[in-house]
Amino acid sequence: MTAREPIDQQQAWRALSKHAEAMREVHLKDLFQEQDGRHECYTRRAAGMMLDLSKQRWRDETLDMLLDLARAADVPSAINRLLSGERVNLSEDRPALHTALRLPADAKLEVDGKDVVPSVHRTLDRMATMVAKFQAGQWRGATGRAITDVVNLGVGGSDLGPLMVTHALADYRPRDVHPVEVHFASTMDGSQLADYLLRLNPETTLFVISSKSFTTIDTLSNARTARDWLFSHLADGNDTNGLVMRQHFIGVSASPEKMSDWGISECNQLEFWEWVGGRYSLWGAIGLPIALAVGMDNFRALLDGAHAMDRHFATAELENNLPVLLALAGIWNVNFLDIRAHSILPYDGRLEYFASYLEQLEMESNGKSVTNEGRSVTYSTCPVLWGQLGPNAQHAFYQLLHQGTQPVECDFIAPIRRYDRVEDEATRKHLKGQHRLTLANCFAQSRVLMLGDDAIEDDGPRPSHKRYRGNQPSTTLLLDRLTPETLGALVALYEHKVFVQATIWDINPFDQWGVELGKKIATQTEQILTSHEGIESLDDSSRGLIEAVWRESDY
Repeated sequence: MTAREPIDQQQAWRALSKHAEAMREVHLKDLFQEQDGRHECYTRRAAGMMLDLSKQRWRDETLDMLLDLARAADVPSAINRLLSGERVNLSEDRPALHTALRLPADAKLEVDGKDVVPSVHRTLDRMATMVAKFQAGQWRGATGRAITDVVNLGVGGSDLGPLMVTHALADYRPRDVHPVEVHFASTMDGSQLADYLLRLNPETTLFVISSKSFTTIDTLSNARTARDWLFSHLADGNDTNGLVMRQHFIGVSASPEKMSDWGISECNQLEFWEWVGGRYSLWGAIGLPIALAVGMDNFRALLDGAHAMDRHFATAELENNLPVLLALAGIWNVNFLDIRAHSILPYDGRLEYFASYLEQLEMESNGKSVTNEGRSVTYSTCPVLWGQLGPNAQHAFYQLLHQGTQPVECDFIAPIRRYDRVEDEATRKHLKGQHRLTLANCFAQSRVLMLGDDAIEDDGPRPSHKRYRGNQPSTTLLLDRLTPETLGALVALYEHKVFVQATIWDINPFDQWGVELGKKIATQTEQILTSHEGIESLDDSSRGLIEAVWRESDY
């Protein structure tokens, strides 16, 4: 790929910088007063959702200039390169083809002369066979009892995606099947796993070891503990015929050799590929816990929803393209209005883990300071992203949003309809009333963030501690309903938003060398902590901390 002129030296960027000077002191309330029909003007619909960007601090002129910036960064060509399997992960010289995981079986996508779609669907079919066996009560442990609990051992993308989706789609658990509860353990300290080992029955518990490299120390330390627990209860400390390993472990990795070396039976190995990044991997075999929780039909519906967003991303013009517009709103806030914080606020308890999922997706992807050509960037990239369920956050950090000193961009997310499937009429009525209250809070909070004091009827002078400045930009994203399809589209929307922003910033969203450095140093530190050798090579603070541990423990 030809090196390009730095984005902040291009005319489109300079024009936006000049425009931002005029816009910096413009209040959102003024923008609404000067433009009738602002909501419809800045609202787009696709894949079962509605994106309202009218509460962003921009005018038509702003958006036109941002679209010019996207064209200057050649976003349309970048979208095509991503979806066609070109090597967009430049530092690792490979494609980033998470979108291939949700292609239909009759599609075709060649990478290095090989169609990848058949292998993707072979893995999905193997997953379906496994899920059917669990749901029929036919997957049995070493003692012959049917498996009732599955514990996913993974971290990062091998944990956050499946955890988020299984929680979000809890309403879609299939009925009239053998019940299997899905659990997640990710922390290397063993605290989550220890709780499960105390409560679960080893005879009816299976572990899914999810690790792209099958070398992640967090996951493998949990896996070794789980293996020893099973052996001590089921095989008198050993497993000479491999029955425990065969009946109580499934492996998901891009390294089948390492799975085999660890003892995972070949028939229990699920594949994914080097061209799928860990934080983009829930759509394939890493999503096995999702399929076990909600059934394979609902898992395929999740893929269908994501694919619908992929098609929209590929075909919609930039000015109507939801991921592009969401990305440009972020670019405008971070780079031109100097808003470096972004809060994700779902108003649906099923999306409890969505903010955590996006924290990894966005900050691990775009938390970069070097361009694809190796230059240090001279502009801000990814904002600090955090969030929580909106109704809970109202009683936590909304105080900062309304009256603090930090400007924050907010994304409000909610389904329009909920509880239609509740059978009891009286219960359904009460729950729908609670959902109506939740939507009222969602809309009211974004309105107050926008208008400040002007959202309140004038009841006379107020002291300064009861004043609200407003002018906090936000986006509201409404789903028709929260279903497997719309959840898939929602996640894909944010994946593509991240890619568009990375394209404009000229950074690689598909590597994570900062994470790799931390792993390397942790391994070296653990060796010193264990061997009591080499401490003299460390800095004074690290030496003092390790020596404190040595004095007070048996390490």
